[in-house]
Order: sequence, then C-alpha cells, then structure tokens
Amino acid sequence: MKWFLKVMRQYADFNGRARRKEYWMFVFFFIITLTVAMVVDNTLGIASPTTNYGPIYVIALLAMFLPSLAVGVRRMHDVGKSGWYLLIPIYSFILAVTDSQPGSNEYGPNPKEGGTIADHLTETTV
Repeated sequence: MKWFLKVMRQYADFNGRARRKEYWMFVFFFIITLTVAMVVDNTLGIASPTTNYGPIYVIALLAMFLPSLAVGVRRMHDVGKSGWYLLIPIYSFILAVTDSQPGSNEYGPNPKEGGTIADHLTETTV
C-alpha cells in the first residue's frame, strides 16, 4: 500500500525513476481499486447493464489516470528509455519487467542504490 500512496503523492511527477516494485505494486492496487469501484457500482445499481461499470468506476479511473501515466514514464526512465516508449504496448511491458539500469542515468540516480539527486548532479557536472 505504501507504494500506491507514494505514486499518488507524486501525482503528476514525470521526472526521475520508478523501480519495478513501485510500478507493479501501483498496478496491483490500481486493479483492486477499479474492481472495488465496479462492485460498488453494481451493488448500488448504478452500473450500466451493458458495461457493468458506472460513475464510481469512471471517477476512480479518471482520478488515477495521471498518476498511472506518470509512474509508467518514470518506469521507462528507470531502464534508460524515454517515456514515449509507453506508446508501444508490448515493448513497454517488456521494459516494465526489466531490471533497473545500474547506476545513474540521464533521468536520475538508481532508486535501488539509494543515491541522491545531488550525487547525480555531481556525476554529470564533473
């Protein structure tokens, strides 16, 4: 749950890197949240009979769209790729399951190694 909340706190932050655990834990809780919203819509009888989801599902989806896009871009950064690679679904999935690029890259320090932004700036200016 802490990974989901971390992503939600970085609501529209497209800078930096997101490790695999952060990305996949967010995806896991994203799916759970949408499933619960769909169940609530159906329980309250406000779901569309053709789609099985209603306004609560749509609100949850819209509320989490930007953070999911941001964490996806940061995940691409973690493997040393541009966020635009999210537009290639199969390749972006392969990159999402790939381990982090070791050390710092142009997007920042490796979050698994515990480096800081100051360390990254020092490395790039020397």
